[in-house]
Amino acid sequence: MKTRYTALLLSLIGLNASAQHNRAQRDSTKVIDEISITAQAKRKIQTDMKMAVSVDEFLASADNISFIKRGAYAWEPLLNNMSMERSTVTIDGMHIFGACTDKMDPVTSYVESNNLTAVDITSGQEGNMHGATVAGSIDLKRKSTPFGLDRKWNGAYQTGFEGNNRQFFNLGNLAYSSDKFVADGSISFRKAGNYHDGNSNEVNHSQYSKLNTSLGLAYKTGALSSVRVDAIYDKANDVGFPALPMDLWLSRAIITSAAYKQLFEDGLLKVLDTKLYFNAIEHYMDDTKRPENLVHMDMPGWSTTYGLVSRANLKRGAYSAEIQLNLYNNLSIAEMTMYPQDRSKKTMFAYSWPWVTARFAGLSVNNTWNISDISRLNIGGSLGWNYNHSKYVEFNWIFHPGTPQEKNRALPSLHASYQLNFRQLDLSVGTGYGHRAPSVSEGYGYYIYNSFDRYDYIGNPDLENEISYEVNASAGFKGERIAVEAKANYFHIENYIVGRILSLGSPMNYQSVGVKGYTSLQYARLFNMALNASYDILQHLHWKGTITYARATDNKNGNLPFIRPLSYQSSLHFMHRNIGIRTSVNGDFAQDNYSPEYGEDHTPAYIVWNIAADYTFKIGHYRAALQVGAENLFNEYYSTYADWGNIPRMGRNVFSSLKFNF
Repeated sequence: MKTRYTALLLSLIGLNASAQHNRAQRDSTKVIDEISITAQAKRKIQTDMKMAVSVDEFLASADNISFIKRGAYAWEPLLNNMSMERSTVTIDGMHIFGACTDKMDPVTSYVESNNLTAVDITSGQEGNMHGATVAGSIDLKRKSTPFGLDRKWNGAYQTGFEGNNRQFFNLGNLAYSSDKFVADGSISFRKAGNYHDGNSNEVNHSQYSKLNTSLGLAYKTGALSSVRVDAIYDKANDVGFPALPMDLWLSRAIITSAAYKQLFEDGLLKVLDTKLYFNAIEHYMDDTKRPENLVHMDMPGWSTTYGLVSRANLKRGAYSAEIQLNLYNNLSIAEMTMYPQDRSKKTMFAYSWPWVTARFAGLSVNNTWNISDISRLNIGGSLGWNYNHSKYVEFNWIFHPGTPQEKNRALPSLHASYQLNFRQLDLSVGTGYGHRAPSVSEGYGYYIYNSFDRYDYIGNPDLENEISYEVNASAGFKGERIAVEAKANYFHIENYIVGRILSLGSPMNYQSVGVKGYTSLQYARLFNMALNASYDILQHLHWKGTITYARATDNKNGNLPFIRPLSYQSSLHFMHRNIGIRTSVNGDFAQDNYSPEYGEDHTPAYIVWNIAADYTFKIGHYRAALQVGAENLFNEYYSTYADWGNIPRMGRNVFSSLKFNF
C-alpha cells in the first residue's frame, strides 16, 4: 500500500508534457526540393519507454486516445473516449474500413510503426478535413523519402524479443533517393505466443502472427511537381482473441494509391495534391479451436473501397487556408453460417452486413488568419453527402418493415478557435458543430453478437444523424525548465446511438441472452480533461507526467460505457552521453462510474511500474542502439475498464531491442 501511495505522489508531482507535441501549429514554409509542405505539427513514432513499439502502443501514449482490448493484437482506438464509429481513421488521408463486424481489425492494425513517419491526431470538429466526425480524426502518415538526399541509400533494421509472450520481431526499412527518383520500402514480421498475466497464468488464445510490407515510388516530373505510387500489403494469421468466443484465421489487406503534387512559387495557390486510391480487405474468423462452443460459426467479411482525396493549400500575407475534397465508395459484406458439431449439416445462413454500399462526398475548408504576432483565428467547416444502399434489404425489413433500400444524408460541420501566444503563455478557446451518419453496423447490422454484454445487435437504417455541439479550451505555460498545459473539451451529442433491448425477436447465438437494436438517446454528454507538465530537474535528468479525467452520461444521468476513470502517468528520464535510463509509473483509479446496462462492472485501481535502459554506439560509420527493459516490473495482476470481458493484462514483460541505422 505504501508503494501505491508513493507512486501516486510521484505522478502528481511530475506530469507528462507529451501532449504539447500534439498542439496544432500552422507552418506555411515550403520545401521545394522535397515537394512537400508542412501544414501541422506531427507526433513522431516513438515513446519514452520502448524503441520498438507497435502502432497501438504508440497511440496509447497520447493523452486523448485509449483502447478497447480484446487480446494482445488489434486494439480498438477510442478518441476522446468515444467509440471507433465516432472518429475518422485514415492512412495518408485514405479512407479504409475494416471487414470484421466485431471490430477485430481497426485501420490501425493494417500498418506497422516502421512504415509510418508521423500521426496527426486532431480533436473534435477540427478533424473534419478527412470527413464527417464527432470525436476527431487520426491520420496515419506513411514514410516518404525526400528527393535529393546526400546519401542515395539509407535504411534501418531493428530486431528484438519480448519474454512474456515469446514475441520475436524484425523491422526493416530501405530507401533510395536521387534528384528525380525516390524509392522506399519496409518489411516487418511479428510472431508472439500466449502471454501470461500477473499471476503467471497463461492467457489462452492471445497469440498472433503478422507480416507487413510497403513500397513507395516517386518521380519528379518538374522543378515543382512530382508523381508517387504507394502500396501496403498486410497479412495476419492465427490471431487469438481471448475475450471473444472465436479467433482470427486470416486477415489480408492491400492498400494502394497514386498521387500527383504540384507546388506554386507565386500567387495565392501554393500546393495542389491529388490522390486516387483503392484498398481491399478480407477477414476470416475461426472458432474451430474453441471446443467449448456447442455451435460452430463461420464469419467471413470483405471490405472494398476506392476513392479520391484532393488538397489545396492557399497563402497570402497573414491568411492561409487548406481545402480538401473527399470522395469514396465502400462495399461491406459479412456472412454468418452456423453449424452443429457435425459441420456437414448446415443449419443457418445470413448476411450480418447485407452487401452495404456507402458513398461519401465532402468538401472541407480550414481558414487561418494571423491577426497579430501573438494571436491567430481559425475558422473552418465542411459539407458532406452520405449515401447508403443495402442489396439484401429484406434482412432489415424483419425488424424495420418498409424501410427504404437507399438512404441519403447531409452532414454539415463548423468549427472556430482563437489562439493567443503571449510570451511564455499559450491560450486557446474553440467551438464546433457537426453531424455523423450511422455506421454500417449501426444502420444495417444483422445479429452481430456482442460478447461484452452478450446480446445480438440489430441495425436500424432509419436512425437520425448524431449531432455534436462542442466547446474546448487549453492553457499552457513554458518556462526555461518547466512546462505546464491544461486542456479540456465538452461534447453535447444529440441522437446519441446506443443499443437497447428489443422485445421483438429472439437471440440467434446460443450464447446470447437477448437481442438489442441500435437506437438513439435524446442526448449524451462527454467531458474530457488532461493536465500535462514537464520539469528539467538537472541538465541530464527530466521528469514528465500526465493526469487525465473523463465523465460521460446520457440524458437520464446514466453512465456511458468505456469511459476512462481518473488516470495518471509519470516518468523519469536520465540521459548522459551514450546512456539513457528511463523509469515510469502509470495507472488508473477504480472505475466507479460504470454501466451495468452495457455489460460493465467495477474495476479496481492498479499501478504498473516500468524501467528501461539503452546504449547507443557506432559500428564503423553506422549508428546502433541497444535497449533492455521490463514492463509491469512488479508483476501486477490487473484488468482495466476497457478490457473486454475483464481479461487480465500482461504480467512482467522483459524486452530487448537492437537497431541499426545506415
